[in-house]
Amino acid sequence: MGATPAGAPPKSEDAELLAALGYEERFDRKVSLWANFALGFVYLSPLVGVVSLFAVGLAAAGPPSIFWILIVGLGQLLVALVFGEVVSQFPLAGGLYQWSRRLWSGRYAWFTSWTYIACITIGITSTALFSSDFVASLFLGTADEPGVASTPGQRLVIAIAITVVCFLCNSFGTRTLALISKIGLAAELIGIVLVGLYLLIFARKNSPSVFLDTMGTAGPGGYFGAFLGASLVGLFLYYGFEACGEVAEEVPNPARSIPRAMQLTVVVGGLAAIFAFAGYALAAPDLPAIVSGADTNPIPAILQGSIGTVGTKLILVVTLTSFIAGVMSQQAAASRIVFSFARDDMFPGSRIFNRLSRRFHVPFNALIAVNVLPLVIFVFVYFSPDSLTKIAAFQVLAGYFAFQMVVFAALRMRLKGWRPAGAWTLGKAGTAVNVLALAYGVFAMVLLAMPTGDADAPFVDRWIALIGFLIVSAVGLAYLFIAKPDRKSTAPEGDAIDIAATLRERQTRLQTTARRTS
Repeated sequence: MGATPAGAPPKSEDAELLAALGYEERFDRKVSLWANFALGFVYLSPLVGVVSLFAVGLAAAGPPSIFWILIVGLGQLLVALVFGEVVSQFPLAGGLYQWSRRLWSGRYAWFTSWTYIACITIGITSTALFSSDFVASLFLGTADEPGVASTPGQRLVIAIAITVVCFLCNSFGTRTLALISKIGLAAELIGIVLVGLYLLIFARKNSPSVFLDTMGTAGPGGYFGAFLGASLVGLFLYYGFEACGEVAEEVPNPARSIPRAMQLTVVVGGLAAIFAFAGYALAAPDLPAIVSGADTNPIPAILQGSIGTVGTKLILVVTLTSFIAGVMSQQAAASRIVFSFARDDMFPGSRIFNRLSRRFHVPFNALIAVNVLPLVIFVFVYFSPDSLTKIAAFQVLAGYFAFQMVVFAALRMRLKGWRPAGAWTLGKAGTAVNVLALAYGVFAMVLLAMPTGDADAPFVDRWIALIGFLIVSAVGLAYLFIAKPDRKSTAPEGDAIDIAATLRERQTRLQTTARRTS
């Protein structure tokens, strides 16, 4: 652990753990358990996910598409449990990068991180772009036409504005990030709970039995294929809980609090999403029009018919707040993983990106870097408006792949004898949960890679998620084997078993000292 120099203040327990893992304290630990939960929650953002995917799910498989929120939620909870054990032993900034490095190797971690950075960067892009219709409805919608679709030009301006505002807020440090995350959490819960209750109790126009009614969405081969097509309702919703671990070095007692924050994010986020989806579906005045695809932006009209113009505007403000908090949390997570990557000399331009700003202690250069590609894609989408859903499809597949890289590495290390030694573990159930999480993840990736759209659509359009993923993977592998960035790094790798033994020895010493003192 290393001795504290004479005259120096004693290290905190968090700093000692960080030193044992090979790093020194550089961040401010100002993100509480609830702020950490809020960060993951607004990244997952059930309100944003539901309002963005409500019409898509109903058009694909009718009201039963709501069950995908439950199915995927249970699967992602398994993944969150695995992540919880890993982050409890390795509470380091950069999350997925550090976990896969310590569970396997620097090379393995490099590819995991390359894929995840691509995912989260596209996440910033798609969240900002999806906000445009709600901003347009807020400022341009009327009582006669509450749901206004933004033009390509408006979408470009709105997305840039959202991204810049979030970047500026992130630049003011962890305290600002935590505050806005809490505001976003409050906005989400108000928007979901209060509005959901009102819709279910006072504005219900449909029977709960509609959730068992396919409403004619079954294709020539039966309903099963249509139901699988609606899986995006759940699959697009449940990622973001890993952001709790990306800021681990900014959280007090992270080994205990971050696993709980991850689990809360999945459970509360999932229940909130089901509640919101059900409320909107039961309050829809013309559900068949949504299922048929005739109404592609139904949320404003549902709100308008239920709570009036003023109420609709207030909910749109809440939704916009959620979008802003979501983009902020994605920027924060992406910048921390780039910083952690660079700190180990594994990222191009590491000397630039491993720095923290002097005043606010944030990775400012990394924060700038993760916002460059979104700005470029905003311009691309301006000239190709139909490309947004295709970009989002790649984003989620890449994210799930990065998740499963960690899950697979954890299972491999368990089979080699690793017993997680963090403050939070699953005990004997850990291996079974790990296997189930991996099986679920493979199933989810197959669904995400499946062709989408009409069978007569162009080949590239139908397979865009898989094609985009393969291209990004090929570029990453080419750089990995040509530039060999892992050879430049001397940071620890593949040491999960050794660190677990060290932590157990430390815990035994502390317990012995406590008994002697008492």
